[in-house]
Amino acid sequence: MLLAIWVFYAVYFSPTQGWTFFLQLTVDGIILGSIYALIALGYSMVYGILKLLNFAHGDVAMIGAFIGFGVLTLLGGPLSPAIPVVALVACMFVVAMLGSGFLGLAIERFAYRPLRDAPRIAPLISALGVAFFLENSVLLLFGANYRNYDGYDLISYNGIHLGGSAGVFVSYLGVMVITGALLLMVGLVALVRWTRFGKAMRAVSFDREAAAMMGIDPDRVIATTFFVGSALGGAAGVMFGLVYSQIYYLVGFLAGLKGFTAAVVGGIGSIPGAMLGGLLVGLVESWAKGYLNGNVADLVVFGILIGVMLIRPQGLLGTPALQKV
Repeated sequence: MLLAIWVFYAVYFSPTQGWTFFLQLTVDGIILGSIYALIALGYSMVYGILKLLNFAHGDVAMIGAFIGFGVLTLLGGPLSPAIPVVALVACMFVVAMLGSGFLGLAIERFAYRPLRDAPRIAPLISALGVAFFLENSVLLLFGANYRNYDGYDLISYNGIHLGGSAGVFVSYLGVMVITGALLLMVGLVALVRWTRFGKAMRAVSFDREAAAMMGIDPDRVIATTFFVGSALGGAAGVMFGLVYSQIYYLVGFLAGLKGFTAAVVGGIGSIPGAMLGGLLVGLVESWAKGYLNGNVADLVVFGILIGVMLIRPQGLLGTPALQKV
């Protein structure tokens, strides 16, 4: 309700801005929200199966962004690519997703699996330690300088004008991000709902011990879940680099917090909730930057997180946790 009132006020009472500006901010918010949704999916998958908040996930996405930049550099860069642009972008995504996926496997094996039966605070502290380790490793290896993707030089500045030259502009890069994120999300839903692995994943999330007695290998299912979630994070990192051009060693920190916010708002542990939460967070951030101030956009986003936790702790599409008595 408050969000609807805000949008109504912004559109009708702003003296210099109207529907076109609002729609442009909405398109930009959907692009940003698609990236947040992919990051949120990683949080939700891991929490759904282990009840673990993997705060290193944002930094896994950051590693994916650096892997994508490395592939871009090795293949000629955005201005003079050595192979066709479509093949170059595909290579960036494939290598970044594989690299991030295997990194997720390593994190699960060495940082989380030994603490699986420990008190909940132990894996949480381990997750924070992994995040700091990844950030400082990239800082030591590559320095604190920004790396430039120059995504608009790679994909081109052209796009689609909706409503004429003075209407809403949707860049081809934005179309690629939205389409790619949507395909990955649909693929994940299909994997979880209609495959044997998806059934095993749901079984382990409900009761790990009972699933093991039915012949399912929980370690293998959990490791695969980390791989898939981390691969999605790697794809989100490449998308972030392409859209916003610059990456550096702390880029995953704030993006990870926004992805976590999206997962909580949508209902952590719920895949549709992660998608919805990502889009909502992206839209709210875009509207806040356009109508308020870029410096307070994060305040608005995290204020929504606090409000959701107070009013509906399970999130928009989440279900209340069952308490055994």
